[in-house]
Amino acid sequence: MSQILVLVDHVEGSVRKTTFELLTMARRLGDPAAVFVGRGWDAAAPALGEYGAEKAYVVPAEDADDYLVVPKVEALQAAVEAAGGAGGVGAVLVASSSEGKEIAGRLAVRLGSGVITDAVDIEPGDDAGVETTQAAFAGGYAVKAHVTRGIPVITVKPNSATPEAGPAQPEVETLDVAFSDAARKARIVERKPKAKTSRPDLSEALIVVSGGRGTNGDFGPVEAFADVLGAAVGASRAAVDAGWYPHSNQVGQTGKQVSPQLYVAAGISGAIQHRAGMQTSKTIVAINKDPEAPIFELADFGVVGDLFAVLPQATEEAAKRKG
Repeated sequence: MSQILVLVDHVEGSVRKTTFELLTMARRLGDPAAVFVGRGWDAAAPALGEYGAEKAYVVPAEDADDYLVVPKVEALQAAVEAAGGAGGVGAVLVASSSEGKEIAGRLAVRLGSGVITDAVDIEPGDDAGVETTQAAFAGGYAVKAHVTRGIPVITVKPNSATPEAGPAQPEVETLDVAFSDAARKARIVERKPKAKTSRPDLSEALIVVSGGRGTNGDFGPVEAFADVLGAAVGASRAAVDAGWYPHSNQVGQTGKQVSPQLYVAAGISGAIQHRAGMQTSKTIVAINKDPEAPIFELADFGVVGDLFAVLPQATEEAAKRKG
């Protein structure tokens, strides 16, 4: 079977859940092979083996994490060549983040391949290729697609699959990649630790509660409801532009794209810019005073009401049910 290369998303060897999702999906298509770039391989190896990586291409360049995007592109290109190119690689899977999509696009250009972004499902195609599913037009349509040229390079949205353990002992091949001058042109000059919070990461959270213009800048009820559910907090562009919430929490076309099991939109009208960032959520609940708000067209459940009255009641009831 062909190898399915998965770019490992990690921080100093601490592997993010999105990588386990990709390894789970890779097993549907062929033999999962992890591509690990940077520092921390020893810490990452047990987790990658637990989720089915049968092969691991390790690029242990100490300075790889000091530069943006291109080192990972060149590392993936080297892994493709080591795996036998088009004859040995069935697809390359990357997490669908802003960085991931840039990596995928650049790699596809180098390989002369097609690229598909924001897939929400992957299955073997009729011609032994790879068939992807994408959501389009605010989730109103499911689009089936496949790459017609070269090795498919695919980015997959977080929460598109449930990680399933499939223990393996990865065969490790260390690649000595000499990064080009182009890879060293965009250098990271400073890092600051992210403020610690008990809330999950927005992109990976199973539940997201977002607030918009209807909060009038008071995200207290949104945060309280999120905390009782163990959810991440998101914000619409209107709320972010008004300075009510950090840009890092923006959900939408120009923010983060999320695909949780449950998405609660409080005081958000549902403009297409916001819908583009959350339309693939499994269940959508909308709370808005305006019964004609576009968000209700997309919602599975809707509450016409003031979020300042609805959310505290929902928070109280959720807390009671949690005991």
